[in-house]
Amino acid sequence: MQSDSLAFFRAWVARPFQIAAIVPSGRAVAEIITREITPQTGHVIELGPGTGVFTTKMIERGVRPQHLTLVEYSQEFVERLKGRFPGARVLSMDAALLQDLKFPPETSVGAVVSGLPLLTMPAGKVMEILEGAFRHLRPGGAFYQFTYMSKCPVPQSVLDHLDLNATQVDRTFRNLPPAAVYRITTRRPGK
Repeated sequence: MQSDSLAFFRAWVARPFQIAAIVPSGRAVAEIITREITPQTGHVIELGPGTGVFTTKMIERGVRPQHLTLVEYSQEFVERLKGRFPGARVLSMDAALLQDLKFPPETSVGAVVSGLPLLTMPAGKVMEILEGAFRHLRPGGAFYQFTYMSKCPVPQSVLDHLDLNATQVDRTFRNLPPAAVYRITTRRPGK
């Protein structure tokens, strides 16, 4: 099996607007985006896990693979993820269809971790992804998104329309390129 970096680069060459970077995210970004996730978070949905850098960090933090749903569009990455995380639920699907995802009634989704290139997506698709994510998140749950830009990758108009707040969690210069992580939550507590 080819290295993660080579697989990522090949996927980027084939689909540059679906794969936003030429190499997987580094450990510094993984550290920040998973910082608030613990076994008590409950179920976690990961969007665009790629080669599983964030997934690995969540498992290191004590999240059981059975409490992970990995939503990946690239079939090559799906096969890689299934091999690496056999206990996780790995789905090959477009994250814009997240609202159609089914969970058992007792499943409490506490976080969504996103490696999606939201900046390259139309606002309507970003809205669909966020609507789907917040449909599954329990009250008080959060959507975590990283970006290489200096501002939140979700347009303010989308945040306002969906009644969401975005707060920068942290930024790292130990990643190429430097990256920031945002926590997105509902403006109304308990919703």
